[in-house]
Amino acid sequence: MQVFKFGGASVKDARGVKNLASVLKKVGHSKTLIIVSAMGKTTNALEFVVKNYFENKGELQSSIQDIIKYHNDILFDLFENESHPAFKKVSNLFNELTAFLNSNKSPDYNFVYDQTIGFGELVSTTIISDYLNSIQLKNEWLDVRDYIKTDNYYRRANVNWEDTQSLISSNFNKNTLNITQGFLGSDTNNFTTTLGREGSDYTAAIFAYCLNAESVTIWKDVPGVLNADPRYFENAQLLNKISYREAIELAFYGASVIHPKTLQPLQGKEIPLFVKSFLYPENSGTKIGKNVALEPLIPCFIVKKNQVLISLSSLDFSYIVEDNISHIFNLLHKYKMKVDVIQNSAISFSVCVDNIFNNLDKLLHHLKAKFKVTCNENVSLYTIRHYNDKVITEIESDKTVLLKQLTQETVQLVTK
Repeated sequence: MQVFKFGGASVKDARGVKNLASVLKKVGHSKTLIIVSAMGKTTNALEFVVKNYFENKGELQSSIQDIIKYHNDILFDLFENESHPAFKKVSNLFNELTAFLNSNKSPDYNFVYDQTIGFGELVSTTIISDYLNSIQLKNEWLDVRDYIKTDNYYRRANVNWEDTQSLISSNFNKNTLNITQGFLGSDTNNFTTTLGREGSDYTAAIFAYCLNAESVTIWKDVPGVLNADPRYFENAQLLNKISYREAIELAFYGASVIHPKTLQPLQGKEIPLFVKSFLYPENSGTKIGKNVALEPLIPCFIVKKNQVLISLSSLDFSYIVEDNISHIFNLLHKYKMKVDVIQNSAISFSVCVDNIFNNLDKLLHHLKAKFKVTCNENVSLYTIRHYNDKVITEIESDKTVLLKQLTQETVQLVTK
């Protein structure tokens, strides 16, 4: 078995869908599972639908129609006429979305988000599966929610590995080309859950682990894993080989090319992960595996924008020790803050967090009851692996450094 994952950028239009088919023909598709994300920026568009559902009902239907038109344009480019079954299948999915929004009674934003957002993947895989069948690349369309079971921690669900392994082992046909959705699962009540943004990579790893796959390949619009995001850094270089350990470090610090949860299951069974270009599928790309030295050994840069730096000090100049730290982390957990950097001294504690659930005001309200609080929003967190003095100086040159932390292999800078 081999597992392929194609992201939204690779299937953003009909040309992308046709290129996916071309990649399969070039590299082989026997005993293959394809994981596909939502097309283009559909996830963002569905997030706007959720926003309108809660805040602007008058624009709700219009925002849904924009998504329907986008996918219908792709359908018309792929199929000769509207009589093709793909049109009806896609229409039924959007009718299902509308029916949910009309009948839902839950005020829980995260629940509504997960029930809505997954239609991007359901529609994209439906279109691609039907197109592949139409050009004689015969495949089976699978609903991933029948295979990956999770808890009901909506928007960042945790996998129930025992149930998931059992379902995949019992129901998956390894001897054909299969296509399914990334990012999604379902809870014990069969409500849709999501695995976190960019969770399609994780989906590929879950299936690879449960199927004992030979390899996972993530197809992207870059030549492989780069030492820096080319949107923010000039002269980014391709990393030919990376160890699991190094890749997990990069993912933890926020390297966008790999989902933070993707690597653990692959490492557990020593399944190699390849990151390749869907534009140049025959190129080697990057291999991530066991005991592989970083090649070439150069500094690796990661930047996370729109972070929040919270600095605390005790009101009475008492030490910030275990009980205070425990209280702080309980609040961070309660308000679902992703912690990226921690720094503390005898009477101060600083933490850089990602406010993805928009709970910052609630968190600060609780912290101010016990601490003197300083909060800097919209800061940037730079992480450099295998740093040297030259690259640190370059990062610091035109910025105000609010926090700096160095270890043997890694430096982190919070800047304004």
